[in-house]
Amino acid sequence: MSTFTDAFGTDPEGVWLAPGRANVIGEHTDYNDGYVLPVALPHRVLASVARRTDGLLRIASVQQPGAVVELPMTEVRAGNPAGWAGYVAGVAEQFDLPGGLSVLVDGDVPAGAGLSSSAAVTCSVALALRDLLRPDLPVDALVDVARRAENDFVGAPTGILDQSASLLCEAGHALFLDTRDRSRQQVPLDLAAAGLALLVVDTGHTHSHADGGYGDRRRECEAAAAALGVPALRDATPADVEGLADDVLRRRARHIVTDNARVLQVVEMLTGGGDPRAIGPVLTAGHVSLRDDFEISTPELDAVVDTALAAGAHGARMVGGGFGGSAIVLVDTEDLEAVTAAVQPAGCAYRTFVVVPSPGAHRVG
Repeated sequence: MSTFTDAFGTDPEGVWLAPGRANVIGEHTDYNDGYVLPVALPHRVLASVARRTDGLLRIASVQQPGAVVELPMTEVRAGNPAGWAGYVAGVAEQFDLPGGLSVLVDGDVPAGAGLSSSAAVTCSVALALRDLLRPDLPVDALVDVARRAENDFVGAPTGILDQSASLLCEAGHALFLDTRDRSRQQVPLDLAAAGLALLVVDTGHTHSHADGGYGDRRRECEAAAAALGVPALRDATPADVEGLADDVLRRRARHIVTDNARVLQVVEMLTGGGDPRAIGPVLTAGHVSLRDDFEISTPELDAVVDTALAAGAHGARMVGGGFGGSAIVLVDTEDLEAVTAAVQPAGCAYRTFVVVPSPGAHRVG
């Protein structure tokens, strides 16, 4: 099925787009009330949507040909339906839809690559239902709708980084977001003008936020905050962290505290008029922290980072929730081809592309 009409025998009421994201710096800081700095990607999910009158929820995907998930709205609940359709259903069940809904999703955000393919699904559907049913719903509330679909329905314990990036980013900018008070600033990011490129290297080793590793890290961060007697690790100081008796909690907390500082450092560099090449070592320091203190990197991601740096990149780090996925590499445009070739392992072609800071979710049809 390539069109909504093929899948459901009628026309959609509209089509909505939501992008994936690449996070420049600030990993796992969002659920610790910290800072993040993502950009929206040109890779996106399109949700074609129409309300129904028979009480059914019907979900199809161009990437899952022939697989139409169907169930009564009265049977939609956490975990039902399971799998990819749960991201759509988790949004739909938060709106008043007694007549039901038809949704066709179509996207090119690589799944499991740490680029927020799931948030692109939830945000595209959430924006569609906001426009159709609740046009007064503010965008911050829409972020929460998309996040609840992942947290409560699918069981992925994410923060608000991915959903905020997909809904709030602007073309040509990175989004500097304080996840505690939702204050935000659009930071101009025109690396091409400086002769630079931010390369994404997708290792093809997929991950899932719903798997145990991500939740383990969140629980460890909460335990570290409790041990320190602070509301969240956002409130901890480096001296506080080094006083933690438990080695694992100390290292987890150290990553959060230092990555928050790295976000602030990168924002200052990008807004201060200096050479953006200077952020490269900060990105690399972020990878070292994720590898050694947070322990969520993989041998493949470490190899990409090490090889890119050896080939002349200014900085590199893994991106996303970890345990697989992608790395980002800051490189001079003139060295892009050589670095791209260098990071490819023998006998395996990693997917690569240059980040183009793109607009957030919007209606396209």
